[in-house]
Amino acid sequence: MNLYIIRHAIAVEPGTPGYEEDSLRPLTTKGSEKMTNIARGLKSLDVRFDLILSSPYTRALETAQILLKVLKMKKEQLAISEHLTPMSLPDEVIGEINEKYPHVESIALVGHEPHLSALIGLLVAGDTGIAIEMRKGGVCFLTAENLRHERRATLEWLMMPKHLVALGERE
Repeated sequence: MNLYIIRHAIAVEPGTPGYEEDSLRPLTTKGSEKMTNIARGLKSLDVRFDLILSSPYTRALETAQILLKVLKMKKEQLAISEHLTPMSLPDEVIGEINEKYPHVESIALVGHEPHLSALIGLLVAGDTGIAIEMRKGGVCFLTAENLRHERRATLEWLMMPKHLVALGERE
């Protein structure tokens, strides 16, 4: 299984008037533009997803929808998971993937910090406390034979947004 763990792009700041509820904060114009270039960068690397699993928060969904559009995927290839919200436990999304998507070969998980770093740490080292920094729009690529035991995945690469943007601007 290929797992692409993607942090949402730049969103309006917490407490911005009109967006007091954290889950409703949308991407900024700059965030949308940057994510479009990040998605183009992924496309230039020939990255493909069978499914995008996204947090229900607005900024994550907008990030997922940009990926869907740039990678020319179908709407049916986007699913929502409550287990990708910021304070969810990493084991919960692993359980959901095992239960609902065991035959998906390539999946993108779009979510938030600190959840994504904890998920990467758990999958790679069996430790949610490992210090991994996921910048907004950053992408981590893991491979796994299965997600059923400790240290379940191999870290293939972790790319900062600026590197993916540079690739996307060449597209």
